[in-house]
Order: sequence, then structure tokens, then C-alpha cells
Amino acid sequence: MLGKVHLLEGDLDQAIGVYRKAVEFSPENTELLTTLGLLYLQLGIYQKAFEYLGNALTYDPTNYKAILAAGSMMQTHGDFDVALTKYRVVACAVPESPPLWNNIGMCFFGKKKYVAAISCLKRANYLAPFDWKILYNLGLVHLTMQQYASAFHFLSAAINFQPKMGELYMLLAVALTNLEDIENAKRAYAEAVRLDQCNPLVNLNYAVLLYNQGEKRGALAQYQELEKKARLLKDSGSLEIDSEMVEMAQKLGAALQVGEALVWTKPVKDPKSKHRSPSSSKPAGLQQPLGSNQALGQAMSSAAAYRTLPSGAGGAAPLPKPPSLPLEPEPAAEASPTEALEQRSEK
Repeated sequence: MLGKVHLLEGDLDQAIGVYRKAVEFSPENTELLTTLGLLYLQLGIYQKAFEYLGNALTYDPTNYKAILAAGSMMQTHGDFDVALTKYRVVACAVPESPPLWNNIGMCFFGKKKYVAAISCLKRANYLAPFDWKILYNLGLVHLTMQQYASAFHFLSAAINFQPKMGELYMLLAVALTNLEDIENAKRAYAEAVRLDQCNPLVNLNYAVLLYNQGEKRGALAQYQELEKKARLLKDSGSLEIDSEMVEMAQKLGAALQVGEALVWTKPVKDPKSKHRSPSSSKPAGLQQPLGSNQALGQAMSSAAAYRTLPSGAGGAAPLPKPPSLPLEPEPAAEASPTEALEQRSEK
């Protein structure tokens, strides 16, 4: 109970200390072992997490929480088939678990079986309609399949539950751009830039949209912000930018006539398969339009953290920003065209 109090207070280190002391007195308590494994998994200490979850499964091979957590670890590292084998065991014990169907859906997404992914995620959404992580994943899959009206629907719902996450606004802006609602896309990008002070991808996508609309001054300002964020990430040693994003940044720099920055000179190898959506932004004047690099692959790698675990471990890192209102489209400008598009795409 003391460990639970520390968790409610948000003090993971104290909670882990209490649970470790409890395990010393009850080394065969699978509930304590599983909780410790989940806490280490939430902190990204995979070796310790695997150790405690493995011990829990040694004493109780049918412990579905430990199996689900172990499958989530395998899934995070790209072993989708092994993870699905684990989830098959869990499905017999708890067939109506929202985290289970969410994880299965994201496994299929990783295997590029998008229809199966949507089917599983819809089931998870039916079982837990207020879970923003499931809505986020549904929006992501629909965006990958270029079903932009459906993506807009699920991402808007996710923003209502998680209004302080900049990446949600960025993905919503991508959907709005492809629905040709440029004004609301700009509003969504502006909110994403305000909320997310670390992700250079937000500035890159916003700069591409502004460039394609002929607003070169605004695009240049976003490009400069992109370089600042990338340099900070590089200096901190946490720069993980895929090769397609580097290529797009170089193209944008050349188009804006700012030259190639040092931070883009060595493209980083792409660690995972990436999914992109082409931009439908219309270029202004006679300038050549740039393809919008949406980097859904990076969003998917982030989504690995949003595949929920039984204890709710693995959520997004809290953003130390003031709460913001969800983006509400103007009814006259957007409601009717979006409804019409949604009716056409959902037939």
C-alpha cells in the first residue's frame, strides 16, 4: 500500500525502493514482481524489467499481466511475431482487455497489416473509449492509410483527452493539410510548436507547409527553430533523426537559400521502417512544391511507448507546460467539408 501511495504521488524511485523491500520479504509474490517489472519498464530499464517479469513468470506461467508486459517489451524492440505469440496466451485469460487489443493492433501496424491493425484497435476503442493512447494509434494508422477524414476524427478525440501533447497537434495538422484546410492546419502547427519545445519534426512539417503556401519568411523562421532544436539534441547526444527527415531538411534549406547546416551533413541511418504520407498542399505561384515529410515512422516509434500496459506504464512523458484548449475547428469553415469527406471515405 505504501508503494501505491508513492505511485499516486508520482515518485517512482521511492515506489521501486518500497517494492524491492517487499520482494525481499515475499520473493515468490508474483504481483510484487510484476509491478516492479512494470515500473522498470516505464523507466526504460529493460534489463531489470525483464529480470523481474521473468521471475514472476517462473512462479506463475499464466500471469497475464507479466506476459502482456513481456510481449510489450518484445514489441518495442520490433519482435512482432514473438509478441503476438505471447498475446495469444493472454487472449485466453482476458479476452476483453483494452491494452491487449491495443498492443495486438500495433503489432499488425508494425507488420504493415493495416486493416487487421484497425480492426484490433477499434475493438480496443470499444472496450476503452476514453483511452487517448488507443485514439492516437487509430489516428496514426488511418493517417498512414491516407484516410485523412478518419484520422482527423480520432486525433481530435485524442486531443480532447490529452490537450498538452504537441505531437497530436502535429499529426492533426497533417490530416488537415491533406483535407486542404490550410488555415486550421496552421493553427494546429502553431499549437504543436508552442507545446513541443524539443521535437524538430514539428518545425520541419510546419516550414514545409508555409513554403508550399508561399510564406517564405515564416518557413525560414521555422527552419531556424528546427536547426536550433536539432543542435540541442545533437549536443545532448540524443539525436535520432531518420534519413528521410534529413533529406527533406536539406531540400528545404536549399529552397530557402540558407545552405546546408552542419547538423544535416551526415544523415543518420534509418533504424526502422518508416511510413510517409504525401502532402496535398498546393504550391503558391510557380515555385516547386516540397513533399511534406510527416515522419509517421518516428510517430510509430513513439507509439511504442503508448502501447499501454496493465498498470498504465509507458505513457508519454509529462510536458511541463500550462494546459491548452483542444483545437476546435471553425464550424462554418470546416465542419461541413469534413463531414462530406468523411462520408465519401467511409463508404
